Amino acid sequence: MSTETNLVETARTPAAKEAPVAFRAIIGTKLGMTQLFDASGFLRAVSVVKAGPCVVARVRTPAKDGYSAVCLGLGEIEAKKLTKPMAGQFAKSGIAPVKYLREFRVADSGGFETGQSVSPSARFQTGDYVDVQGITKGRGFAGAMKRHGFHGLPGGHGASDKERSPGSLASRRSLGRVIPGQRMAGHYGQTTMTIAKLEVVKIDGDTLYLNGSVPGTNGTLVSVLETTKPRKRKIVVAPKVADKKAAKAKPAAAAKK
Repeated sequence: MSTETNLVETARTPAAKEAPVAFRAIIGTKLGMTQLFDASGFLRAVSVVKAGPCVVARVRTPAKDGYSAVCLGLGEIEAKKLTKPMAGQFAKSGIAPVKYLREFRVADSGGFETGQSVSPSARFQTGDYVDVQGITKGRGFAGAMKRHGFHGLPGGHGASDKERSPGSLASRRSLGRVIPGQRMAGHYGQTTMTIAKLEVVKIDGDTLYLNGSVPGTNGTLVSVLETTKPRKRKIVVAPKVADKKAAKAKPAAAAKK
């Protein structure tokens, strides 16, 4: 039986059980931004991320690979578009081919199995804080003002076309050269960036609504993980309601004295 036939039969098999819920990471695609009202009635600017459902494509163990990790897969791809090594890996794992693969380190990979499902609703709740990692928009060759936020030089005092100039670059006579790492014009964007501590405002099935912006253009792949900050969840403090009887008793007691 050919490899393509095995992959088609694997795709028809029913979905496996859910992966351990302690694993709080998932991959998805950025759909764009919108705004919605939260439970308190405040209008929030949110990023919409279609997260999952993902599948555990591979489990790495210290005995075999030297470290513990879980590889998640997302999306569909035709078997004919796969290379022979990748087709062999999917056939060996017993899962349907996926378009994207991302690996996440874990402390212990004991409870994971190939083919398990990973959904956002089982891992995150409204009010949780997450970190979102993605590739920023590529902006090509940019000047120092756009790339590093320089203010530019003054336009007066006879300066000609120097408003957007970065200024002097080299040091004095003792060095007489440009120090490596000097902030100058160059390639801007298309780098991996992580936005920390975004609040999960709403969860609608496999769609996450995150308060704020996430890196990348619409349709790009992003990774959503539990935040590394100390506070993992938003703390809602209930407003204090003054006791009307106590408030009325204090002026009456003062009057008697």
